[in-house]
Amino acid sequence: MHPDPRDPRPTPQVGVVVIGYNDAAHMADAVRSALGQGAAVGEVVAVDDCSTDGTGELLARLAADDPRLRVLRREVNSGGCGSPRNTGIDAVTMPYVMFLDSDDVLPPGAVDALLAAATGGNAEVTSGLCVRRELPSGREQPWQAPLYTAHTVLARPSQRPRLVHDTLCVNKLYRTAFLRRHGIRFPEGRFLYEDFVFTARVLAAAPRIALVPQRVYVWHVRRSAEQLSLSLDRERIDNWKARTEACALAYDILLSAGQKELARAARAKFLDHELRMYARELGLRDAQYQRAWWAHTREYLGRYDVADWEPNPVAPGRLLARVVLESPEPRDLPRLKELAARPARLLPPYARAPDGTPVWSADLPNVTLTPLLTRPVPLLPLAVDAELRPRARDTRVRLRLHELYGRMAEAVPQEVEVEWQCREDERAAERVTKAFTPSGTDLWWAEVPVDLAALGAGTWDLRLTLRFADGTTRDVTAHALAGAGRLRRHAVPSARHGVLLVQPYATHSGALALRVAAGLRGVMAVARGRLRRLIH
Repeated sequence: MHPDPRDPRPTPQVGVVVIGYNDAAHMADAVRSALGQGAAVGEVVAVDDCSTDGTGELLARLAADDPRLRVLRREVNSGGCGSPRNTGIDAVTMPYVMFLDSDDVLPPGAVDALLAAATGGNAEVTSGLCVRRELPSGREQPWQAPLYTAHTVLARPSQRPRLVHDTLCVNKLYRTAFLRRHGIRFPEGRFLYEDFVFTARVLAAAPRIALVPQRVYVWHVRRSAEQLSLSLDRERIDNWKARTEACALAYDILLSAGQKELARAARAKFLDHELRMYARELGLRDAQYQRAWWAHTREYLGRYDVADWEPNPVAPGRLLARVVLESPEPRDLPRLKELAARPARLLPPYARAPDGTPVWSADLPNVTLTPLLTRPVPLLPLAVDAELRPRARDTRVRLRLHELYGRMAEAVPQEVEVEWQCREDERAAERVTKAFTPSGTDLWWAEVPVDLAALGAGTWDLRLTLRFADGTTRDVTAHALAGAGRLRRHAVPSARHGVLLVQPYATHSGALALRVAAGLRGVMAVARGRLRRLIH
């Protein structure tokens, strides 16, 4: 039966596979977001991975209201996300398929944007922007935004090696026949980071790819949930081992398919993303975890060859990896945490070998830092210390910029522009600029006023822009100085708010940030929260 050409409605072409396990609280929102995409969605295949919380009954009620919804129930829980998605791939009857997790949603217009690009560009895979939405705050952060700045069509993935950074499967529309022709499926069973392997299999098949700048997926991040999502539950060493296993398998898939450039890019991505992310959190783990992580990471990095290290040897991820390889035991964790920050900060001491060569430390002379001597200033891992000095009438933040093997003396720091950005709603305080004052031969400092009343309640991140004599700038964050009561909570009188409770603290990457509670109500909320933590 052919569609009536006089019918203005678009022909249904897309099947959305929604997977879930014991997620009745969120499943309805996910399914409705898929059905709400309009006539282009011909079917929604909901795969219940043997839930016991009423998810199946909920889906049955939703299916009774919309014939496009088909419900499939797996008889045994798979323990992961790959098997239910494979069940969905087998069941879809539409020419195109995309995936949706039960705790996420598709924003309005997502399918239309992807389908228009897929058909217009004759693409086998079409990908759009995913945003991570922190709940309950609602703060959003785009995922791999540099890939999605404009409409683009690529004849093959190797034209854009950065594609290996977007390992998600859910922000993409796939031609169903393409997946089936190449036998592209997810790993079965309890396999963490199954997206990594699936995406590698997709790229290995060298599809024609379309990229769109529109938001096509909202990834909900619920860090306070009783059961963290598989990707957020990083406190056990098994999670790191699973991640490295997935990265290794993705590399092997790409290399075996002759995609050498993409395989090399995947290894570089591991250094820049995975290694830095877990290194930032390493200081939060116990000694047993740290030793296990260090040993496993050394074994994994030992598989890299010379060509993997040649490009940009002092890039933060590569430098971090070289320290791990050179030391049999965990070391310098606070310094590595700062190096893993974004932007990276290389804290002192700045050691030299006997011949004057810059090195990581006197006892790790093989980790040389010579490329820092010629690296452009905007790319240097500059270290700025920050200390908040709260006072009733004149709160200031004191900043100290460190010399880095003579590069600052050459560049001549002129001034620093300070901005506080609110993490919850992206408010930004008025920027303040202050000149640097040299202190000896290896420090430049500045004291910048902070209008706490203008900031008001919220969590505030400190952002700095350094300016040098030749007009060069470098955007950085600042290392939070600790000790001697520097990070203790202060109550500051305020004409506007009555009182402000100010808590400077160090983020997981060591950067200075502020928590501000305003007024009596805000102070009481902090007190109640502290009491709850003490009780529990």
